[in-house]
Amino acid sequence: MAVLQHELTLSEAADLLSRALPGHRVEILQGRLTVTPPPDGSHALSLSWLVVAFDRAGARKAGLRYVQGVGLWLPTLPDDYAIPDFSLVDEDFRDALVQKNCYAPNVFRLVAEVTSSNWSDDLGPKVECYAEAGIPVYLVADRKHDEVLLHRDPVNGKYPAPERYGRGQSVPIPESVGVTLELSVDTLLDGD
Repeated sequence: MAVLQHELTLSEAADLLSRALPGHRVEILQGRLTVTPPPDGSHALSLSWLVVAFDRAGARKAGLRYVQGVGLWLPTLPDDYAIPDFSLVDEDFRDALVQKNCYAPNVFRLVAEVTSSNWSDDLGPKVECYAEAGIPVYLVADRKHDEVLLHRDPVNGKYPAPERYGRGQSVPIPESVGVTLELSVDTLLDGD
């Protein structure tokens, strides 16, 4: 019996993996396919707390929406996209759909990642990709190294050195995102 073989594109492979691994996050970063298992409880609680914090800060009244797991189309390579843990976006972000449930970077005001087993992606390729996409603020709750990193205001596709915050401190969210608030490092890292 003859079997026809077809070499999959990176995008096709990502689609197959997404269907085969429910609950896993499949992304293409800098031309590399990444798959992350579902988050643990502390990770999920950190994201839920971010929703509450931005709601209390008046994000909706400021014309912003907070979303989890919404795709961000990246300009790095033709098929690149990321799925940030949490994003603060313009209220009309749905008008900026590119493809594959991913939206244009210009509607993102802030993206946040809470590190998991793929912590090196959050601290390496995603920093580069988000800067190149012009994301104004990238917040990383780095559970591997027990600190929070605040990347902001990319210049020529690169973020300056991040601001680092340790336990017992609060991270001031830049007013440029459209709301003013401070986030507890401990809650970002632990979820409660």
